Amino acid sequence: MTIHDGEVHSLASVFANDPVSAALARLIRELRPGDRLPSERDLALELGVSRTALRDRLGVLEGLGILRRRTGSGTFVETLNPDALALALNLAIASSHLPVSALESVRIALERQAGREAATSSDPVLVAYMQRAINTMASTDVRADVMDADLAFHQSLLRAAGNPALSFFAEALSDVFAQDLAYRSARLNNTRLTDSVQTLLVEHHQRIHDAIVAGDPSAAMQAIDDHFDALRIS
Repeated sequence: MTIHDGEVHSLASVFANDPVSAALARLIRELRPGDRLPSERDLALELGVSRTALRDRLGVLEGLGILRRRTGSGTFVETLNPDALALALNLAIASSHLPVSALESVRIALERQAGREAATSSDPVLVAYMQRAINTMASTDVRADVMDADLAFHQSLLRAAGNPALSFFAEALSDVFAQDLAYRSARLNNTRLTDSVQTLLVEHHQRIHDAIVAGDPSAAMQAIDDHFDALRIS
């Protein structure tokens, strides 16, 4: 089963305030990838719902890659691919009409925590990727390349802490972050300060990188706050 854009609202209606979906989520949390769910008959009785209603929810979860139904064998829990979560997040954002700009506070919170953890115990390879992205920002005069390097820096930052949860969300939110970056880039274009903005990006990203290399969590978090504060346009 594949979920298409036209099914956004049906996806939202299935999961919004739905006790059956909530019960399935609790059950899945107790299982490991490869574990089999109870049979549809037993599960429907346990949840007090019809098998038709249960199949609808299972079908959505299968489409998201959370479950896999095997004919004659049952329904099994899968390891969630970040791409599947990215799809779900994008569909949820689209169905709720939530502006991408409103997600910036979520992004900042994740990156502040990543900066804090990376300054304590960072992956040197990913920190090197951060520096390489900064070097690209400084050396290119192509705005699209600057924005690509900006995104690469922040993705590396989220992974540099070595926290699997942050790495997972870095992958899952990559499309959302790219949309946020495109939104900010469009707003920055209107300021007619391309050279100044590029210089600002380089300086602020370098401060974040240097604080992490110095092993200073407070400085890393402050640099991240300063970076987003400087680029916020009212």
